[in-house]
Amino acid sequence: MKDLPPVPEDRETLGDAYRELLGKALQKARHTGALLHHVISETRGELIAMGRVGEREIAQLEHYLKRDLTDAAYYLGRTGHELADWLGFDAALTERAFLTMFSEAANKTTAELLQLRIQAYAAGYHTGEMTGLGTLVCDQCHGSLCFYKPGHIPPCPSCHNTRFHRQSMV
Repeated sequence: MKDLPPVPEDRETLGDAYRELLGKALQKARHTGALLHHVISETRGELIAMGRVGEREIAQLEHYLKRDLTDAAYYLGRTGHELADWLGFDAALTERAFLTMFSEAANKTTAELLQLRIQAYAAGYHTGEMTGLGTLVCDQCHGSLCFYKPGHIPPCPSCHNTRFHRQSMV
């Protein structure tokens, strides 16, 4: 989300709305089994209807909440450390109920990201398809194809195989 408008003066109300957005979305995700990020987007209308925050503010909060959860989930999945390590300070300094709620949401996001990664890996990448930035590794000879901009996937230059998977640093 580019060029976000300035945060309104009433930061405490926005903090409460951030917490409420997370709580309502997490509760819905628990009951429906839907992806948390999808439910966050669906829940924003409820908060707008309550009249405590406007459309622009809730769009900001949705962006910030998704960013925070994705960042925490990525950290947890990559390092195997605890959420307290991601916080960068003593977790005892935070409100216990919110920490518990955020932790559950981050763990759910971690599981969702892992599931998406497994699906992407299983689907693989094939010659003739488009891909974005990154490095693809040949499933046969393990040669690399680097994409510095979006482009079509060619056959492997080394062995002419047509199936690849994404290389990651993790």
